[in-house]
Amino acid sequence: MSERKVLTKYYPPDFDPSKITRTRGPKTTGPKVQTVRLMAPFSMKCITCGEYIYKGRKFNARKETTDEKYYSIPIYRFYIRCTRCSAELTFKTDPKNMDYTCEKGAKRNFEVWRSGGEGKEESEEERLDRLEREEEEKNAMAELETKTLDAKREMAIADALDEIRTRNARNERVDKGGEGVASVKDEKDLERERMEREDEEAARRAFMAEDGERVRRLAIGEEVIDDDSWGNGEGSTTTSITTKSVEMPPPTFKRAPKKKKDLSAALGIKKKAALV
Repeated sequence: MSERKVLTKYYPPDFDPSKITRTRGPKTTGPKVQTVRLMAPFSMKCITCGEYIYKGRKFNARKETTDEKYYSIPIYRFYIRCTRCSAELTFKTDPKNMDYTCEKGAKRNFEVWRSGGEGKEESEEERLDRLEREEEEKNAMAELETKTLDAKREMAIADALDEIRTRNARNERVDKGGEGVASVKDEKDLERERMEREDEEAARRAFMAEDGERVRRLAIGEEVIDDDSWGNGEGSTTTSITTKSVEMPPPTFKRAPKKKKDLSAALGIKKKAALV
């Protein structure tokens, strides 16, 4: 593939640079015209053949600077050719409306957002009226936002007042019914004491023997005297309860070997009996 940007050029053997003379032609008069590459700024229809040219189609156009100006902004005119009949179509810039104006050879297609001001100039009075309407709409939106904020603030104040009233009413009820609250607390204390007494009575009955004596827990090394043998005169037989202190082995952190499972039966392997 050849290079797009040629760095070296071919010079034929008979090339003589001295034969090249520099000439100056006459200056062009009239508006300045230059060739540019552009896209159609709007959809249009050719009047000659009826061909539709959609917005964004690319053309090699001639750009002409006109003598017209909007304030200090120059207005440009563009010349393109119809893609079907090659008729000349012209349009120019419209800095006032930030748009383009179809001038000759084509008709601009209908656009809903431009239907209000299509094809008519806006006078100063109409422009002032339009600006006033826009300002009123902006003021209406600002007023609506202010009303919304005021409504939110009023709702927050009303909620705070309701909470304060509820708290005050609760405090008043507590002040008026202080005695009742104290009596309720006394009843709860009495109920708790009654339940504790019942629990103590049940525990005492649980540790009573059949003859009504209380079962006493023997301490280590204490002797037990048999009352029956003492009453018969046989003397007292004492039984001493002694417990040997069992020393626990010290803890060890050695890992115990894990017993291996015999999986030969599960795999269907039969071991042969030893010959010896």
